[in-house]
Amino acid sequence: MGKQMTEMLKGTLEGVVLAILALRPAYGYEITSWLREQGFSDIAEGTVYALLVRIEQRGLVDVEKVPSEKGPPRKVYSLNARGHAQLEEFWATWSFLAERLEGLHQGGK
Repeated sequence: MGKQMTEMLKGTLEGVVLAILALRPAYGYEITSWLREQGFSDIAEGTVYALLVRIEQRGLVDVEKVPSEKGPPRKVYSLNARGHAQLEEFWATWSFLAERLEGLHQGGK
């Protein structure tokens, strides 16, 4: 990923993670793996874990500790009502920006 892509992803990563969690509950490594499979190869696990801590502190997710076959229990995150509301706001903002950027891309139409 180039520097511009990295900077743009920083601004949208919370929304991306909330969208992933809207599909199904997941733990940090699963989220990081999915992002990498989607082409975000430079995403660091630490970045995702720090984001998960922030969205947990803001009350956007519910957390369940699930036993792990290897090591300590995993924290599985699921989107709660506040998280769904935040995700809807993210998509509305995304649509607004995408429409305007596409207009600029098409020559200001």
